[in-house]
Amino acid sequence: MGADVWELGDAYEAYVGRWSRQVAVAFVRWLSAPAKARWLDAGCGTGALSSAIFGTAGPAAVVGVDPSLGFLREGPAVKVNGDAAALPLRDGSVDVVVSGLALNFVPRPEEAIAEFVRVVAPGGLVASYVWDYDAGMRMMRFFWDAAIAVVPGAAGHDEGPRFPICREPALRAAWSAPGLTGVATRAVEIPTVFRDFDDFWQPFLGGQGAAPAYLATLTAAEQADIRERLRSSLPTAPDGTIALTASAWAVKGRKPAGSAG
Repeated sequence: MGADVWELGDAYEAYVGRWSRQVAVAFVRWLSAPAKARWLDAGCGTGALSSAIFGTAGPAAVVGVDPSLGFLREGPAVKVNGDAAALPLRDGSVDVVVSGLALNFVPRPEEAIAEFVRVVAPGGLVASYVWDYDAGMRMMRFFWDAAIAVVPGAAGHDEGPRFPICREPALRAAWSAPGLTGVATRAVEIPTVFRDFDDFWQPFLGGQGAAPAYLATLTAAEQADIRERLRSSLPTAPDGTIALTASAWAVKGRKPAGSAG
């Protein structure tokens, strides 16, 4: 299986970054974290979630950690190159740990969650959100359905079955396993309206993310077949716009107040 590609921030922004910003704001509001808290944004990417924290939550500070240097852009957050499963932070050094659209790309999510619990202070909040790849992230669902119809082997790259952590029961269980309390989940749905077919299709040619990286491995003829299947299957309005929705699953819980480390 080819690796997902996460190197070019601009290509990511065109692909899903523009939509993830809307989810990030709804997610931060749902957390209702106190002002002046110290935040960690694990897997911060191009900064959509960090920006939502600064714009919505009134933090004292935000540290963003990401393994891709190409995603660590300038901004108000302190950016650190690092791994969510081996965070370069001290035990109990932040009040809130969040991770947006990244946990499923960690090879062993349970190790990242253990790190989130380690670095958050007792009584602190640990939370995350991931795309609902099974059905809710409709732009990707349309893509994979078309790709599998053209190249049956594409099923092995489909993010729905590949990422079991991106389902509500799995997220709830993952947050309960390390002893977090008050675990709660919710779905966050946003509109994703494309101005025309090119606005939908061109970001898939950018090579950033699982679907675009897979598409880049195909022949020109296969890519063309997928494109035309999408063109005929997408719900296109008379003015050319394509109105879809994108859903993410969010989860939150607290580190018990008496916990150490």
